[in-house]
Amino acid sequence: MSGLLALLDDVAALAKVAAASIDDIAGAAAKAGSKTAGVVIDDAAVTPKYVEGFAADRELPIIGRIALGSIRNKLMFLLPAALALNAFLPQAITPLLMLGGCYLCFEGAEKIYHALAPHQTAEVAADYDIKDPAHLEEEKIAGAIKTDFILSAEIMTIALAAIPESALWIEAATLALVGVMITVGVYGAVALIVKMDDIGLYMARKARFSLTRALGRGLVLGMPKLMWLLANIGTAAMLWVGGSILLHGAEVLGFGAAAHLIHELALGAGQAVGQAEAAVAWAVTAFIDGIFGLGWGLLLIPVVTKVIGPIWAKITGKAKAAH
Repeated sequence: MSGLLALLDDVAALAKVAAASIDDIAGAAAKAGSKTAGVVIDDAAVTPKYVEGFAADRELPIIGRIALGSIRNKLMFLLPAALALNAFLPQAITPLLMLGGCYLCFEGAEKIYHALAPHQTAEVAADYDIKDPAHLEEEKIAGAIKTDFILSAEIMTIALAAIPESALWIEAATLALVGVMITVGVYGAVALIVKMDDIGLYMARKARFSLTRALGRGLVLGMPKLMWLLANIGTAAMLWVGGSILLHGAEVLGFGAAAHLIHELALGAGQAVGQAEAAVAWAVTAFIDGIFGLGWGLLLIPVVTKVIGPIWAKITGKAKAAH
C-alpha cells in the first residue's frame, strides 16, 4: 500500500512539473508571439492580394493551401534550422535578424516607391500573360508560399530571440506553438477578410431586418477601404519592425549610438508630455524606427533591383533550365 501511495505521489509530482512546463511554454509563446506583431500584421495585409482575380469559390481553397505551406515552412524547415543555429551558432542569429530586417525595409520602401512612381515589374506582367486559370492559381500559391517563407523565417527568428534560455524541448515546443498560433491567426483572419464582402452581400440581400441589410451593405462598401487600410498598416509595420531590428542588431554588435539617441529622444518626448508617458515614448520610438527603415529601404532598392535581382534571375533561370 505504501508503495502504491509513493507511486501516486511521484505521478502527482510529475504532473505538477508537466503542468508547470506547459505554463512556461504558453507564457513564452505569448511573449514571443507579441514580439512578432509587426511582421504578422504585414503577413495578414499581404496575403489577400494572392486571391485577387479568382472566382469566389476558389478563394478559401487557395488560402487553405497557402496556410498549409506556411505550416510546413515553419515546422519542417525553419524550426529545426532555428534550433540548430541557437545551439551551435548563436552568434549568427543577430546578423540573420538584421538580414530579415533589411528585407522588411526594402519591401516597405518599395511599396511606397511604387505608389509614388508606379511601375510594372516583369513578374506582374507575366501574370497577365498566363491564360490558364489553374496554372495561374498554382503560380500564385507558389509565390505566396515563397513570400511566407521569408516572413515566417523572420517570425521564427524573432520568436526564438524572445524565448528565455531553457531546455531544448521547451524551446522547440514554444516555437512550434508560436508558429501554429500565428499561422492559424493570420490565415483565419485573411479568410474572414476575403469573404467579408460575400457575407455582406448575403446579408444585404437575404437578411430579414432592415438594420441587418444596412450592415451588409456597409460591409460591401467598406471592404475596399479596409483592404486599403490593412495594406498601409502592413507597409508601416514592415518599416517599423525592420528599422527596429536593424537598430537593435547594431546595438548588440556594438554600434549602439543611434539606438541610444532614439531612446533619449523618445524618453524626453514622453517626459515633456507628462501624461501617457510610456505610450508617447513608444510612439516616438516606433516613428523614428520607421523613418530609419524607410531611408534604409530606399537605399536598398537600387542594390536589389540592379545587382541582386539580375543575379538571382540568372541563378533561378539556370535552375529552371536544368530542371
